[in-house]
Amino acid sequence: MNFTLDGQRALVSGSTVGIGYAIAEELARHGAHVTLNGRSQARVDAALSQLRAAVPDAKVDGIAADLGTESGAKIVFEKLPELDILINNLGIFEVAEFAQISDDDWRRFFEINVLSGARLARHYLPGMLTRNSGRVVFISSESALQIPAEMIHYGMTKSAQISIASGLAQLTKGTRVTVNSVLPGPTRSEGVGTFVKDFAEKQGVSTAEFEQQFFKTARPTSLLQRFIEPEEIASVVVFVASPLASAMNGAAVRAEGGLLLSAF
Repeated sequence: MNFTLDGQRALVSGSTVGIGYAIAEELARHGAHVTLNGRSQARVDAALSQLRAAVPDAKVDGIAADLGTESGAKIVFEKLPELDILINNLGIFEVAEFAQISDDDWRRFFEINVLSGARLARHYLPGMLTRNSGRVVFISSESALQIPAEMIHYGMTKSAQISIASGLAQLTKGTRVTVNSVLPGPTRSEGVGTFVKDFAEKQGVSTAEFEQQFFKTARPTSLLQRFIEPEEIASVVVFVASPLASAMNGAAVRAEGGLLLSAF
């Protein structure tokens, strides 16, 4: 299937590893000129080398900037004034008891997971509307709809992303610009890999055994009963960002492996 992304300029925030990197690579495979982003130059350079090896003819560059901050966003805006595709992927998560989540932690999660995407959309969406062309995609989570008790602050930020995407979509009425969110389920990202390894070691079991236990006890409604691979999410995101998804606007696209029980 040809997504016809030739010549499209794309930015994927937080894209040196995991879902973000997989999205960037898939966009590049379909001809987009992709800008990778990470907080350190070393990680950006490593991701660029990996992507160029995987897609030899890729049109790709990178910007080292912390998009969880205003100063980081300004660096990106100076180097990349206009975009055709914005993928708001940057995000953090951690397991924490609600009573132990400090005000600073709440603010940190909101700054990184929510404001990063709001800032980028605020800058790039007006130009898309002027050109009557563009795609904005927020990478949310099934945790936005089924808030995990062990990560309430994380779930809050994912719900906020869906709200922002839905509101921004209203601003695109009558144009060829779309704003959507994608809701992955538990995915084998770098952070999840570390989480699984650490908890498996604490329990004295293999990572495979921990994964089976996790889905039986913590995510029993999952139909896949396994972690989703980043490449599986990337395929969904690139479709949503492509011209083929022109009828999708203001949608919260579920890619969570059937974990959510609600049909809506």
